[in-house]
Amino acid sequence: MKSVLKLMAGVAIIASMHSAAIAKDLVVGVSWSNFQEERWKTDEAAIKAALEASGDKYISADAQSSAAKQLTDIESLIAQGANALIVLAQDSDAIAPAIEKATAEGIPVVGYDRLIENPDAFYITFDNKEVGRMQAREVFKVKPEGNFVFIKGSSSDPNADFLFAGQMEVLKEAVDGGKVKNVGEAYTDGWKPENAQKNMEQFLTANDNKVDAVVASNDGTAGGAIAALSAQGLAGSVPVSGQDGDFAALNRVALGTQTVSVWKDARELGKKAAEIASALASGKTMDEIEGVQTFNGGPKGVAMKSVFLAPLAITKDNLNVVIDAGWISKDAACQGVAAGTIGACN
Repeated sequence: MKSVLKLMAGVAIIASMHSAAIAKDLVVGVSWSNFQEERWKTDEAAIKAALEASGDKYISADAQSSAAKQLTDIESLIAQGANALIVLAQDSDAIAPAIEKATAEGIPVVGYDRLIENPDAFYITFDNKEVGRMQAREVFKVKPEGNFVFIKGSSSDPNADFLFAGQMEVLKEAVDGGKVKNVGEAYTDGWKPENAQKNMEQFLTANDNKVDAVVASNDGTAGGAIAALSAQGLAGSVPVSGQDGDFAALNRVALGTQTVSVWKDARELGKKAAEIASALASGKTMDEIEGVQTFNGGPKGVAMKSVFLAPLAITKDNLNVVIDAGWISKDAACQGVAAGTIGACN
């Protein structure tokens, strides 16, 4: 009997050691929709650093703005042995079969920045409605009435609608009262700046250049809109919003051609996503994740376990915040800025 007990104890120790091995040296697969936006490289660096710190392995795939490719990318990451997935969705509905396959196989999925409406997936992002509110507030401060244009994000990205909903919460009273007139509103296919520029050019033409403000949903679309405004000699006189804290956008804020870039510290988002993916792959439940809350504000109303981080509106008045945080150098933020015009650049 003693020998049997010893044998059982030995098996238990081996099993325990095996579980510990599984909990370490995990493989986290990251599926990126694209690397078109400057910020994803920052996110990736943060994810890699967090995984390296925990002894886990990073593998990735770039869908190059193709939902079909992302579908096969995710399946490939699973085949490569991913113990957890972080997915920046190109089109959450189109990639749903791959997400379902992963969760059915017990592979945790973290929907990164963009909602994947599956109750078995985790969702981490910044508060995108609040980002939209911040964008509208800052533009409205500069231009409390007039003709407004709304350059929205990609129609396949739920964030585009979250942002627009937040923007309209702020502007609804002014719109209903006739102070603000919506003279142009369009989604931007793929969030591409060149598509935003085309949309802005069409709105300028349709309104004989009588556009008083532009609520653009990210820094890429803001850049496209500002290029169109610049061609008509209007850059700097028409307030424009954005988000992400792209270096070019922060420089435009300093130069006065962009009013606000809502900063979402991608370093923190990437770090937390990596930590959550590793924790879930190691056996933690979604309810055990620090700061978890239930979110059901998606188009389908699916209850999602989520973590939301707080954004910060960056204008010329607090540009020093991103410089002091080491997000951007003073030289990069202040390039071309006339001496004495911006406090952060002095």
